[in-house]
Amino acid sequence: MTTATTRIRVLLADDQALLRSAFRVLVDSEPDMEVVGEAADGAEAVELARALRADVVLMDIRMPGTDGLAATRMISEDPELSAVRVVMLTTFEVDEYVVQSLRAGASGFLGKGAEPDELLNAIRIAAAGEALLSPVATKGLIAKFLAQGGTSEDDEAAAARTERLSALTVREREVLVQVAGGHSNDEIAEQLVVSPLTVKTHVNRAMAKLGARDRAQLVVIAYESGLVRPRVE
Repeated sequence: MTTATTRIRVLLADDQALLRSAFRVLVDSEPDMEVVGEAADGAEAVELARALRADVVLMDIRMPGTDGLAATRMISEDPELSAVRVVMLTTFEVDEYVVQSLRAGASGFLGKGAEPDELLNAIRIAAAGEALLSPVATKGLIAKFLAQGGTSEDDEAAAARTERLSALTVREREVLVQVAGGHSNDEIAEQLVVSPLTVKTHVNRAMAKLGARDRAQLVVIAYESGLVRPRVE
């Protein structure tokens, strides 16, 4: 959360200097955020995220050298960068990169052609520790990808995720199914006849047990573990 004296520190990671410049002008125009650095590749993004204490990294998926996917994984696996949130910049293609970016620790993804207000709102949501994209949209992407027969991890890793589900309580599983369905905490609370605070507690416990950084990753896990089956219209 930001206060009147604390601004969201944003790091821009994209190999296109012109695009970084456009993002910088937009972000710096807001009173509650500022661009603290720019990176032309993933390796530099990881270094600057640590050196500049960035809160949010706007990360292009495809960059020369160390791409955004690898950089996101390095950030999420570094205990010193546990508070850093990554927003992947993509064209919303239903491909393996997007799925892997969520599992790697990204808070979500946003199209490069998004409206300025969408981008700014995404930064604020990610900085607050929430999933950038609504679980409904994330669910749709994952469902289509998996229904097409795509796989984004080996059998051993998939089995490990399924095994971890056994650590969830019955209620935590129920909540996870609801999260994968794109429902908010308030909606889940109404459905299960509990308080929103109780739902939040179950969601946090499920994330801790499954090693998920946010709700977007919970959606991926729910589908890949088989707890929820994809359905494509």
